[in-house]
Amino acid sequence: MRAALSLVTFLLLSLNVFAQTYTLSGTVKDNTGNPIPFATIMVKNTSKGSSANSDGQYSLSVASGSYDILFKAIGYKQETRQVNLKTNQVLNIQLAPESYQLQNVVIRAGREDPAYEIIRNAIRKRKTYLNEVKSYTADTYIKGLQKLLAAPKKFMGRDINQIGRELGLDSNRKGILYLSESESKLSYMQPNLYHEEMISSKVSGSNRAFSFNRASDLRVDLYQNLQNWEGLGNRPLISPIADNALSYYNYKFMGLTNENGETINRIRVTPKRQYEPTFEGYIYILDDSWRIHSIDLFLTKSSGINFLDTIAIKQQYIPLNNKTWMPSLLKFEFNGGFFGFKFGGYFVAVYKNYDTDPQLNKKSFMEVMKVTAGVNKKDSTYWEQARPIPLTDEEKIDYQKKAVLAKKRESKPYLDSIDKVFNKVTLTKFLMSGITIRNRYEKSYLRAESVLGSVLYNTVEGFAINYGVTYAKQIDSLNNKYLRLGGRVRYGFSNKLLHGSVSATIPVKDFTFGFNAGSDVVDLNNLQPMTNFSNTTSSLFFRRNFQKLYDKHFVSASVAHRIAGGWTASVSAEVADRKWLDNTSYFSFFNKQRSYTSNNPFVPGADVPIFANNQSFKINVRTTYNFSNKYVTYPSGRYYLPSAYPRLDVGYTKGIKSAFGSDVDYDLLTASLFKDDISLGLYGTLSFHVGAGKFLNNNKVFYTDYKHFLGNETILYNRALNAFLMLDYYDASTGNQYLEGHLEHNFGGVLLSKVPLIRKFKLQELLEVNYLTTPAMKNYTELGVGFKYLAFRVLYGWSFNNANNSKSAFRIDIGF
Repeated sequence: MRAALSLVTFLLLSLNVFAQTYTLSGTVKDNTGNPIPFATIMVKNTSKGSSANSDGQYSLSVASGSYDILFKAIGYKQETRQVNLKTNQVLNIQLAPESYQLQNVVIRAGREDPAYEIIRNAIRKRKTYLNEVKSYTADTYIKGLQKLLAAPKKFMGRDINQIGRELGLDSNRKGILYLSESESKLSYMQPNLYHEEMISSKVSGSNRAFSFNRASDLRVDLYQNLQNWEGLGNRPLISPIADNALSYYNYKFMGLTNENGETINRIRVTPKRQYEPTFEGYIYILDDSWRIHSIDLFLTKSSGINFLDTIAIKQQYIPLNNKTWMPSLLKFEFNGGFFGFKFGGYFVAVYKNYDTDPQLNKKSFMEVMKVTAGVNKKDSTYWEQARPIPLTDEEKIDYQKKAVLAKKRESKPYLDSIDKVFNKVTLTKFLMSGITIRNRYEKSYLRAESVLGSVLYNTVEGFAINYGVTYAKQIDSLNNKYLRLGGRVRYGFSNKLLHGSVSATIPVKDFTFGFNAGSDVVDLNNLQPMTNFSNTTSSLFFRRNFQKLYDKHFVSASVAHRIAGGWTASVSAEVADRKWLDNTSYFSFFNKQRSYTSNNPFVPGADVPIFANNQSFKINVRTTYNFSNKYVTYPSGRYYLPSAYPRLDVGYTKGIKSAFGSDVDYDLLTASLFKDDISLGLYGTLSFHVGAGKFLNNNKVFYTDYKHFLGNETILYNRALNAFLMLDYYDASTGNQYLEGHLEHNFGGVLLSKVPLIRKFKLQELLEVNYLTTPAMKNYTELGVGFKYLAFRVLYGWSFNNANNSKSAFRIDIGF
């Protein structure tokens, strides 16, 4: 037994010796003594390496042994040092500027610059290098940092000094806003499948949050024709070696150099025209193979980027073998500003330990991202050994300072003190903004709406108040599920009618149950195309009462469930008593010579009921499928991602006669197919919605049970995929069958970006076509043209149906 224990002890000690790692560290500087930020440090003939930080400091941990270590940075000569690591070592490196020679290259006046032939060769090889790696895995490390560089003392009445103290900024409102690190295992399979599993995560100032860093999002692949970085600009960016790049770029040969036996050509790229989605800077191409060696590019506002002033992109490739080169380092550096705020920062990614022949299962790529509990619990000892980029002194201080703040923020006394400040009930809040009583520690809140925001006007109720209170409490922190309760009271001061309702949403395992009961004044069009605020404004200021209403007493229940992946279904049932309402008020501020219309949209001059008082019992079954099962997994649960394909929605509503005294008897089958923002590359995005339906049985159908549509009759409208620009709110509703289609094309500025002065506003051109046909309204068509700026839209539209129903008008969507 003793011999066995001795053997085990010997083996453990031996394994410990073999696994011993040492650290090579130091600073990388240029020949003037200034640090070189984010220089690359690699073990020669491997994909193992690290990067210097913004102060030029580096740290590389490897097992004991002898190595050739490469030190390189874009624009500098590579240096190689042989080291024998048997203990931790410090090695400082000085890199000399790279000199790019023009020897043996003759550039004559009037002749084409030799850069063009190099670029043509790179373009010819683009698809080869795009598709040569069928799959791979890699270990990634990402650091993200954003800093506030300047800020006003006050903004919109808020004390920025106070907010800055809470965020850990200095007395001048400057400092780090966001600092995070993460490690992930990244897997890739052609054509565009990614799976990423986060190994560790650290966020300064929070012990619970997970990093926003995603290696699968932080990608630059100039072998792709277009770089579609969502949200950065209105149009995708064109690669300097795209198939059509020669139409967008000018090229200039800046010389060549040699590195590790390879000849590297330095090419300057500049846009042919301003305000095109193009890069500026340098691209480095290997001679003969015409691969990308590295890039040093930047974007400005003239490239069409939003919210930022400049973005600099640096990327370095390394050879894994004689045939394959892969990225080893990628860095985005950015700055911008608005309303007196100035900010800047960077994201840097280090890739190592590539495997270009992994055994991967295509089914595993349904999970795009996986973040498990505990990845944000790694201690400082772990990070000191794991991070390939050393922290700067500023970053160390930020972690230390905000760790204290984080512990304080997560304590019950602190959370209670914050709640005490913000939960104060005042008359101003009660009237103007509403009251929120939050318990952050218990993760619950009570919200009471503002009184003034609840006041409305319509000709049925006159001035009325529609006041609501909601309560929510987290009942499953792991899956982020909430119990939600609500109550609402509505009273019309002219018709003297009081209504009220209660509602609840209850998650139980994978099901969500809903309940609603009470009474209300509701729109004849169950899609509610006009808001109470819009109708109030239209009535009081323009004496146009577009909204038509009725009285409804009801009890309803529903259950929703995700069947599998992108397939969901719901079932709901409702019992209701529905009564007609007459106009009782005719007040307005202006245009009193104009007459209000009745509450019947088809008999505007007389208060004739559009339906007889009735009872209904109906059951609705609905299912949707988005043709995708891709999802992300967080400790709080699984979340399915929007599909790249259109979404199919099928519904069936059965009106059941006699049950619960019901008067209705009908069967309605509907189906729709829709998709928003389909990318068409440089030509913008396309959105569409196609819907069709038919009453299979319409023995007894009241107007409120009809199929209604999202019409619009005011200059302000709310953009939706299935919305019309000028369709009457009620005329087109049908109890028979229908077919509708909606198409919107956003050109992304492809035309207006070429117009001087106007192009500075980064406007996006819009074209919209809407179509509807029913037995009563055949071939109603709308055409709209206009522009979009951020969320703001302006359209001028024309409608075509017949000689009596053709019109044109402006439509504006303010985005909220």
